[in-house]
Amino acid sequence: MPQHNPLAHWTLGPIRVRACQCGSADCDQLHQRVVADMSRRFFLGGAAAMLAPFVLDPQHALAQPSTPSAPRLLLTNLRLFDGSGQPVREGMQVLIEGNTIQALLGTGERVEGAQVLDCQGKLVMPGLIDAHWHSMLAGIAQTVAMTADLGYIYLAAAQEAQRTLLRGFTTVRDAGGPAFALKRAIDEGMVAGPRILPSGAMISQTSGHGDFRLRSDLPRADSDALSLVERMGVAMIADGDAQVLRRVREQLMLGATQIKMMAGGGVASLYDPLDSTQFTEKELRAGVEAADDWGTYVMAHVYTPKGIQRSIRAGVKSIEHGQLADEESVRMMQGEGVWWSLQPFLQDEDSNVYPDPERRASQYRVAQGTVHAYELAQKYGIKTAWGTDILFNPKNTMSQGKQLAKLTRFYDPLTLLTQATGGNGELLALSGERNPYPKPLGRIAAGAWADLLVADGDPKAGLDFLADPERNLRVIMKNGQIYKNTLGMDASGAAL
Repeated sequence: MPQHNPLAHWTLGPIRVRACQCGSADCDQLHQRVVADMSRRFFLGGAAAMLAPFVLDPQHALAQPSTPSAPRLLLTNLRLFDGSGQPVREGMQVLIEGNTIQALLGTGERVEGAQVLDCQGKLVMPGLIDAHWHSMLAGIAQTVAMTADLGYIYLAAAQEAQRTLLRGFTTVRDAGGPAFALKRAIDEGMVAGPRILPSGAMISQTSGHGDFRLRSDLPRADSDALSLVERMGVAMIADGDAQVLRRVREQLMLGATQIKMMAGGGVASLYDPLDSTQFTEKELRAGVEAADDWGTYVMAHVYTPKGIQRSIRAGVKSIEHGQLADEESVRMMQGEGVWWSLQPFLQDEDSNVYPDPERRASQYRVAQGTVHAYELAQKYGIKTAWGTDILFNPKNTMSQGKQLAKLTRFYDPLTLLTQATGGNGELLALSGERNPYPKPLGRIAAGAWADLLVADGDPKAGLDFLADPERNLRVIMKNGQIYKNTLGMDASGAAL
């Protein structure tokens, strides 16, 4: 297979800025500062995007995507899980043309002029989708996020994006952070990584779960500068419906595919208690209406019944977390058709470690609630999404697939795998016209994106094979391009 060289398209054009026409020394000085700032921002973004493919160590280096020599690629000799929830099928072939799945064919059907990929009887499944991922913040510690140069943060995020793709995740819904530039670089082929549906900055009230300021930063006057976290685009503080409208509209202008609002407290933050309710219903509704005017929706970080019910009344379409929900709240979700985006917060070896007893106690409360939440979701037939919400924990990102596999204690494997493929794809489709990837995601069907995996595994028996992607994911394809192919190698990487 000939190799596509992404470096061939990497060019940096000059920055052109019109000179100040007024002729004053002050204006000239201002102009020079603007040019310098623009050049710095261009360098940070451009350099981060260009250098990222070289930051992985050689053992984990991402292969250049290969483009089939024929316009069509036919996958044969496979077992098919199509992401719809149906059992694994045999006797099928998958025809891909460009970046799209053209058809599912029977084994006896021939396709003239197609390149053939023999899948050796292995499982073919859609690429995985993480519905609650932080592209910019998962692979760095919180102290790094607060102190490092912005260029370094982008480099780290680009590196983690490559690793995310190599774990089999071809799409993520970003639940907060300045991921717009990373998304663009991936879409344009500058770096390898999953499709990103970005929320942009998390919208938080003062003292809310997205208010990362210290006590010494308070009070802030209306004329004061934005905090570091706000300037970076991690979170934006808004109080009152007018400010909420402004901040939500800013994220939509930047390219948010959905909006993330913080409607309650959390475990990780220092100052907002887990049981606190955040934003008034009027403030939440302002954000919902602004998103709806752009044809998209609001996802709300919230745990408690009061916050969940307030969010639903305001029109929120996706409850993020919600592990402390009661039956009344879940019945409201059912009645309004609201999605429940749950994560495996089980206070186990994959959890964040907190030094103070107060946050450990909150973590334990959420872990107990997680078990109950999965029971309630199934009891009431709630549309349930799956995600990890790995945040500020670079050692834990490698557990992404494992955190799906371990949930077979709550679901049969096929149901769970459907959540992480076709089910999550349905949730992402709520972005409507704001969705930059309008073809079906998480499915192997005619007209869907050609994002798929060839794996050593049997989802009827379990999903443990996803916990070791380096060994068990033999082919990783996104957008019709193959980023990994070890079908001609044994488990040690030696050619067969």
